[in-house]
Amino acid sequence: MKAMVINSFGGPEVFEPAELPTPEVKPGHVLVRVAATSVNTVDTMIRQMGKELPLSPDLPAVLGMDFAGTVEVVGEGVTEYAAGDEVYGCAGGLADLQGSLAEYMLADAKLIARKPKNLSMREAAALPLVGITAYEGLSRSGISEGQKVLVHGGAGGVGHVALQLAKHFGADVYATAGSEKHLALIEELGAQGIDYKTEAVADYVAKYTQGVGFDVVFDSVGGANMTNSFEAASLNGQVATTVSMVELDLSVAHFKGLSLHVVFMLIPMLHNYKREQHGQILAKLAEIAEAGELRPVLDDNVFSLTDVGKAHARLSSGLATGKVVVEV
Repeated sequence: MKAMVINSFGGPEVFEPAELPTPEVKPGHVLVRVAATSVNTVDTMIRQMGKELPLSPDLPAVLGMDFAGTVEVVGEGVTEYAAGDEVYGCAGGLADLQGSLAEYMLADAKLIARKPKNLSMREAAALPLVGITAYEGLSRSGISEGQKVLVHGGAGGVGHVALQLAKHFGADVYATAGSEKHLALIEELGAQGIDYKTEAVADYVAKYTQGVGFDVVFDSVGGANMTNSFEAASLNGQVATTVSMVELDLSVAHFKGLSLHVVFMLIPMLHNYKREQHGQILAKLAEIAEAGELRPVLDDNVFSLTDVGKAHARLSSGLATGKVVVEV
């Protein structure tokens, strides 16, 4: 099978075309013919940082976590899928799991679900990692109808999905961004846009919550921005973050009685821990998408498998609006 491999860690230019053996199906797994994959920030981190990240694979490696495609062969013990089924998931590209930058990949049946019928392969491939992350963060925050929810980075990969899911759950949604284009996207998706470059946290908390604060803050920016999340949250509020590798004074969180939820969605893949929960979330996301309440936004640029280096560069440039997708 055709694949793009890395033989060294480094810049986007490290990808090389290769011919590899097609994986053999094994019990509990399916062999998928990959139609599309999307690039996530963690993919670029693995490519660049290598073994500084404990989840990075040994070289040579096939990266790529998200995929959408068609089941080719079903392994022993798998009863819920058959050859020809269109599926999507996040099932490889780290540790000892071959990724999706190849014509075929082996996927644990627990980590996949049927592709949303109303989404294209490209759209479906954009959804798994960001969708599971957003769903998990909001669920762990106990999101409920009528709450005020703030999404930091509302036009980003995770953020624009979290925004739509929060609306699906009946929340009153607000989201930050720093450009007119991204604020327009937030408004188009049905949330109130907040320009974090011109509006201070105290000002928009006063403006939109009468100074009470937001019930749930979903922080897809993280790092130093978490102090803004603590400031924006209500007393006994919920803060979910996807980027918490930071040293931080938790005094504000303490005196406000905040609950902090750290979302690291790769745990099931890395540790073979409750993988079936990812399949279940993907099935729910498909239902929400088919109900017309969730659609991933794709960057305008289209990349082929051999262009994956350019796709990585596009994501890292910060110029992309929506998910960067690679057609296989």
